[in-house]
Amino acid sequence: MAKSWKWLAIFAASINIASAGNVYAAEEDKAPDFTPRAYHTVEMDSRVLATSKLYKFDSGLEFAYPDAVRGIFVTANSAGGERFDSLINLVDETDLNTMVIDIKEDIGHLTYIPEESSALAELGMGKALIKDPRAMLERLEDKEIYPIARVVVFKDTVLAESKPELTFMDGDQVWKNNRGESFVNPFLQEVWDHNVQIAIEAAKLGFKEIQFDYVRFPEGFENRADDLSYSLGDYADSEVDPVQRRVEAVTDFVAYAREQLEPYGVEVSVDIFGYAATLKEAPGIGQNFSKISGNVDVISSMIYPSHWTSYFGIAKPDLEPYQLVAEYAKVENQVLSTLDNPPVSRPWLQDFTASYLGSGNYMRYGKTEVEAQIKALNDNGIDEFLLWNASNSYSPGVDYTP
Repeated sequence: MAKSWKWLAIFAASINIASAGNVYAAEEDKAPDFTPRAYHTVEMDSRVLATSKLYKFDSGLEFAYPDAVRGIFVTANSAGGERFDSLINLVDETDLNTMVIDIKEDIGHLTYIPEESSALAELGMGKALIKDPRAMLERLEDKEIYPIARVVVFKDTVLAESKPELTFMDGDQVWKNNRGESFVNPFLQEVWDHNVQIAIEAAKLGFKEIQFDYVRFPEGFENRADDLSYSLGDYADSEVDPVQRRVEAVTDFVAYAREQLEPYGVEVSVDIFGYAATLKEAPGIGQNFSKISGNVDVISSMIYPSHWTSYFGIAKPDLEPYQLVAEYAKVENQVLSTLDNPPVSRPWLQDFTASYLGSGNYMRYGKTEVEAQIKALNDNGIDEFLLWNASNSYSPGVDYTP
């Protein structure tokens, strides 16, 4: 029993009880035989384990899961600034019901300053974009708006530069992609725990769902994997090939995060490239659609028409939002049908104009184009969706339940 009580003490401390291109055919493989890695090495008495499973954290805020999530992305600048009022009005006056709010943004900063008692305070990575996240959530509670915390995981320039041992090194320099961004190493447990702790703090604040984004290796990593220096961590002894090793790391992180968040009663969702559902797996970045889907409550594929090139026999996808989304939905439905316990499908849709595609390859997106994407999902049995507009300027007059 000594070991059991030691484990219970660790568990209690951790949850802080006292502080309350081409067309690809969809793979028709069966659900993969995936067993999460064993993370707890301390022997546990069955009674202690049963007791721990009964614990559920109570943030003191009440949010009901909507009939179907229909949401918008909200930057921390918007959530903490004057635009928040207009976004609340947009949700309040339409059939929207959800906000996905940046808590850890694309560079790696927290978007609020943690309290001194928080395990995150000593990291000094917070920015006061959202000055009072609890007050913000209380306002969402009053308006019955379902709150989702977006946590960007492995794209993290802040952590990479502060702890080079956790990133990919190009000689004696922290590696950056052509946009000047750095990623941290998905093979490392310390990187996992850093992001899980942020997710736990978001749950304690009152968020009802944690959405992990950039759950992957850098794009094109297979072309530079042998030129960069980095640790393989616990995967150094893995006997699988480099592609499967990356898939293992990404999938294991998702399974681990969901396990660690269980006591907090939050849903766990993951953003994933839309094309990942059309392939057995995305070899460079470590995303296997089926394996990730088997370890989350919600899967959110980013299926913006502008992001596809000649898929599904559609030459210019941005010009055909209904057809692109409908064809994607058919593929995703087929893949998810092979899983014993499939997650909720909640794709990201396009509410922005992709003028960067050049004349003749794009069109201006507004009410008609947004409704076409929503209808394509509905016509294929998918009722939930999220809208992306990086500046949070959403199209007026949209019927969100066409």
